[in-house]
Amino acid sequence: MDSPDKPLVWLHGEVKSPPLSQEARIEAGYLLRRLQQGHSLHLPHVRPMRQIGPDCYEMRINDAGATWRIIYRIDADAIVILEVFNKKTPRTPQEVLETCRRRLRSYDNA
Repeated sequence: MDSPDKPLVWLHGEVKSPPLSQEARIEAGYLLRRLQQGHSLHLPHVRPMRQIGPDCYEMRINDAGATWRIIYRIDADAIVILEVFNKKTPRTPQEVLETCRRRLRSYDNA
């Protein structure tokens, strides 16, 4: 018997809230669905974000004129979405890192 898919827990925003094109939303949805089913994703789609915490990752979604990022953590019972943002520089902004850490602390303490 197959195990049930992990739910997505959105701590902020959602994939359709930023102005992603339809193609980018489809790609993001496909990749998130693979995570829900227990598949591991790797570069070029995903990279670890150990500076946020264990099991945290940054998903890359290239779109016309923008490069979107979805920061998430893989828990035993869910995929926890921490942030969705348009990345404009090679480095993830410190403000985004701090926001993700704060959201995780709040989520873990709840």
